[in-house]
Amino acid sequence: MTDNIPLQPVRQKKRMDSKHRSGCCECLRCCGRRDPRPRTVWLGHPEKREQRYPRNVINNQKYNFFTFLPGVLFNQFKYFFNLYFLLLACSQFVVEMRLGALYTYWVPLGFVLAVTVIREAAEEIRCYMRDKEVNSQIYSKLTARGTVKVKSSNIQVGDLIIVEKNQRVPADMIFLRTSEKNGSCFLRTDQLDGETDWKLRLPVTCTQRLPTASDLLQIRSYVYAEEPNIDIHNFVGTFTREDSDPPVNESLSIENTLWASTVIASGTVVGVVLYTGRELRSVMNTSNPRSKIGLFDLEVNCLTKILFGALVVVSLVMVALQHFAGRWYLQIIRFLLLFSNIIPISLRVNLDMGKIVYSWVIRRDSKIPGTVVRSSTIPEQLGRISYLLTDKTGTLTQNEMVFKRLHLGTVAYGLDSMDEVQSHIFSIYTQQSQDPPAVKGLTLATKVRKTMSSRVHEAVKAIALCHNVTPVYESNGVTDQAEAERHYEDSCRVYQASSPDEVALVQWTESVGLTLVGRDQSSVQLRTPGGHILNFTILQIFPFTYESKRMGIIVRDESTGEITFYMKGADVVMAGIVQYNDWLEEECGNMAREGLRVLVVAKKSLTEEQYQDFEARYVQAKLSVHDRSLKVATVIESLEMEMELLCLTGVEDQLQTDVRPTLETLRNAGIKVWMLTGDKLETATCTAKNAHLVTRTQDIHIFRLVTNRGEAHLELNAFRRKHDCALVISGDSLEVCLKYYEYEFMELACQCPAVVCCRCAPTQKAQIVRLLQERTGKLTCAVGDGGNDVSMIQEADCGVGVEGKEGKQASLAADFSITQFKHLGRLLMVHGRNSYKRSAALSQFVIHRSLCISTMQAVFSSVFYFASVPLYQGFLIIGYSTIYTMFPVFSLVLDKDVKSEVAMLYPELYKDLLKGRPLSYKTFLIWVLISIYQGSIIMYGALLLFESEFVHIVAISFTSLILTELLMVALTIQTWHWLMIVAELLSLSCYIASLVFLHEFIDVYFIATLSFLWKVTVITLVSCLPLYVLKYLRRRFSPPSYSKLTS
Repeated sequence: MTDNIPLQPVRQKKRMDSKHRSGCCECLRCCGRRDPRPRTVWLGHPEKREQRYPRNVINNQKYNFFTFLPGVLFNQFKYFFNLYFLLLACSQFVVEMRLGALYTYWVPLGFVLAVTVIREAAEEIRCYMRDKEVNSQIYSKLTARGTVKVKSSNIQVGDLIIVEKNQRVPADMIFLRTSEKNGSCFLRTDQLDGETDWKLRLPVTCTQRLPTASDLLQIRSYVYAEEPNIDIHNFVGTFTREDSDPPVNESLSIENTLWASTVIASGTVVGVVLYTGRELRSVMNTSNPRSKIGLFDLEVNCLTKILFGALVVVSLVMVALQHFAGRWYLQIIRFLLLFSNIIPISLRVNLDMGKIVYSWVIRRDSKIPGTVVRSSTIPEQLGRISYLLTDKTGTLTQNEMVFKRLHLGTVAYGLDSMDEVQSHIFSIYTQQSQDPPAVKGLTLATKVRKTMSSRVHEAVKAIALCHNVTPVYESNGVTDQAEAERHYEDSCRVYQASSPDEVALVQWTESVGLTLVGRDQSSVQLRTPGGHILNFTILQIFPFTYESKRMGIIVRDESTGEITFYMKGADVVMAGIVQYNDWLEEECGNMAREGLRVLVVAKKSLTEEQYQDFEARYVQAKLSVHDRSLKVATVIESLEMEMELLCLTGVEDQLQTDVRPTLETLRNAGIKVWMLTGDKLETATCTAKNAHLVTRTQDIHIFRLVTNRGEAHLELNAFRRKHDCALVISGDSLEVCLKYYEYEFMELACQCPAVVCCRCAPTQKAQIVRLLQERTGKLTCAVGDGGNDVSMIQEADCGVGVEGKEGKQASLAADFSITQFKHLGRLLMVHGRNSYKRSAALSQFVIHRSLCISTMQAVFSSVFYFASVPLYQGFLIIGYSTIYTMFPVFSLVLDKDVKSEVAMLYPELYKDLLKGRPLSYKTFLIWVLISIYQGSIIMYGALLLFESEFVHIVAISFTSLILTELLMVALTIQTWHWLMIVAELLSLSCYIASLVFLHEFIDVYFIATLSFLWKVTVITLVSCLPLYVLKYLRRRFSPPSYSKLTS
């Protein structure tokens, strides 16, 4: 029960450092933030606390009321792009630097900031509402006045809280009482540690013996507990009752705890609260949410720095050509402002609005229903994922075990032939009820070859007896609990066990006719197909451990007095225990390749003398002080020899729908998949095979358990010699490797086609993500469904949460929330592709639009003696990047290079995106050259063709510029959408209609002449036609890979 998964020392140190920093300030000390220390908690008396404890609130928000605006503004202006525009706008308050109306600078900046603040506020409000829902869950609290209802957020250290079956534990507690007769309860912990096995928890003996729960308030008792820490698998404390004579002292361990975020699986429990709020184990294992900035945004930020460099160079050249005359430093600033369009503020607006459109399209996609975009800032990340890190339980699998195969050596029974097993069982018990006892004894004594029916019966009986499952009866509205228990009512029976595998086996024996109807500490009752009850006494039970990989039970049949030792376990250990046979290894391999969890079942009949001899030695070994566990194991192993092999069982953890084709799609797309799970090594390996994460042709290298540097070195060398081999490694070995050989291990692991990390703690999952990012520089995507996946999801460049049965904790913390794992394929292949390519086209086009007008301004200034006078003023400059070109340019967010069906059918197309070609220095340079060419042609053309007045230059050049932009959008579009055509026509109409009001800048009579029309037409054709010809030639002689699929 206390399997110790060591957590990362590096992570812990970092976290403790942050606590230390936060505790070093006196003002924080008075708020209760101090170094954690051990505590004494009095039962039911929160007022007796020695120190202030944090409130029991879950808080996933990035900001609070006071830090929201400063935090959002800081996150905006820490990037060069936005800081540049802020300084630009502020400079217009200085009269010498002013170039135009203030609104031409402040309105666009204000709009960008308003969009960002509104989006962040909406996400914060959604986050607040989700937290409020969790914090408002109602629980029952025991007080001197009786039971009162209390919100989760109002629970304090020392409170006695009642938690019902299937209810979430609201705080870290010590288990005091249970309603279960056997005096224990089961706990579902998969939201905390990712393990599918239910955990058995034991109440404090002293408090469980009390007549009623209200007596807990009548005794003087307290719990002494260790300081809050990150380790979810260990606990040290003591329980003391002072008012008894003598005082009672009990040691407390992990078996007495109920950690927050776990779910009570059986009975109703009462616990005393130890830790709350940020001191909860689950919270300490969760990293703080961070603002994720997409790689695409960082690349755009980098391009703006290049553009700023160009802006400074152009301004310096202009002043240098004036020979730095007069107040040249003021001239530099004026030129910087004049050419400020080189860095377009509309770029940020367009990209932010584009992200909102992509998020809306993802939500509206009928093929991935229920998908929610929780972080609308990073949809482009979905198109560039190189590593996918996925949880197992609830993400790849349904956590529903199904019995698939019974193998007896000479014959195997699958799902389609279980009725044969049923008929064998029925015939055996029908025959036994008809045979007289003497004949039955004679049959058992004779050593004739067993019939198939008796072999099947022996196997089924062994499976029905060798387990740790307890049948529990609950009232169903018709039959009450006591009556159901007395008559073994089938409709009221529920099986409870630490592992879902065990339940699947017992449910299968029930389906073939042998039903487990009763069990307590010392006996088991089975019911035959005829309704007869078979009674067995449990003499000894040897529970399953991760070291032994097997479990055993010794029972006595009450009807015959026979003593039988049954055992089941993994094939690797059972092969040396059972009698020699020639089929075990081969069949285990065959079943494992099918992704089934294989258990080998065996038995050994014992005489009374043999058992008495064993019991005497076993008791003696258990009493020894030195090397107790070794001596006990030795005694048990004396029985585990020459056992009779009965059968193999194959159980499958059912996969989520279409997991195999989805993983194959991701693999073909060039994405490497790593599975990080808290579950056992065998279980994880089976699931990896079953899901085809590891293909049939690939070898699997199971990394040996290493504990020191030397062992790690040898094992890494052994692994280095393997090629094209999937790696399976446990969390313990992983920690040792990362401690001594981090670089070498990551280098080898990154070369593997697939990696499976089992027995992983939540913080280890996050650490692996972080190391992948640092070592490879590639983008990572983390997928999970449980609370134990939150750290990994928040650490990854792109976090995807699957809404599972066990709550929404992961999906709420993620950037994207999906309802099924199979939706991930479409999310990446289609929406990731479209978002990235659209944003790349949009950003480069907006830069082109701004560079065109800046080139024209540079030509104009150089022709007119390097004067720092704007070419276009007032509304023209604002209208150019808004109503005249905004709609066509923004309509690029509807463009797509391939249909979604093609993107899904040929996932290999995704590999091209990983190279980052849609937005690269090469494509950026091409667009810069296009902009310089077109801007120069338009400006020089207008200067050559105008006749008399300066205002004619403005009319000719501006109209040509608008038409060029509209034609360039048409040239860029790959798949036309009706809204694109509307946008083009709307923009042209807006420009023509607005000419009436622009008489201040444009000669209205001149634009109605034929001279104006032919000049504009010639300039526009010269600026656009060569590019159309080049595009045609490129598509003809060097087409992109996807064009072959779309033709």
